[in-house]
Amino acid sequence: QVAALLGVCDPATAIGTRDRALVLMLVRLGLRAGEAARLMLDDIDWGSGQVKVTGKGREHVLPLPVDVGQALEAWLRLRPDALDRAVFVRLRAPRQMMTTSGTSGVIARLSGLAGIEPPVHAHRLRHTAAMDVLAGGGTLSEAKELLGHAYTVTTMTYAKVDLASLREL
Repeated sequence: QVAALLGVCDPATAIGTRDRALVLMLVRLGLRAGEAARLMLDDIDWGSGQVKVTGKGREHVLPLPVDVGQALEAWLRLRPDALDRAVFVRLRAPRQMMTTSGTSGVIARLSGLAGIEPPVHAHRLRHTAAMDVLAGGGTLSEAKELLGHAYTVTTMTYAKVDLASLREL
């Protein structure tokens, strides 16, 4: 489904480039829709390859994966001048920071274009990020750090059982 979402993002257009960067931020870094919406240009430290994420009353720093960095760079080259320094901005006036619901709405729109039923929203990609950590051999503690959770028990709700992997075992 992630491949399908990325597949409907047209890299020849500003909106497609923005949406691709947004999908990758959500699925690779496990950001909440609001965290992605509130991400500012100054939160990206290109020199150290890190992103400062603020949400739920705390701040944490995450590494910036190469594919996410490349998608962000492509978007920022096309990003129109805006009223604020948000990374993800609306392409229609007023050109300013996207809202949390607008961010999730982008994912829902893309899922419709990709033929994904029922439609997915931004939070589903956060679950996918947690599962990808675990499927790649990572620990629950590592998933907790990625998601910025204060308690491991919170992360456990994201770690749904992967029945296909269990059958193979």
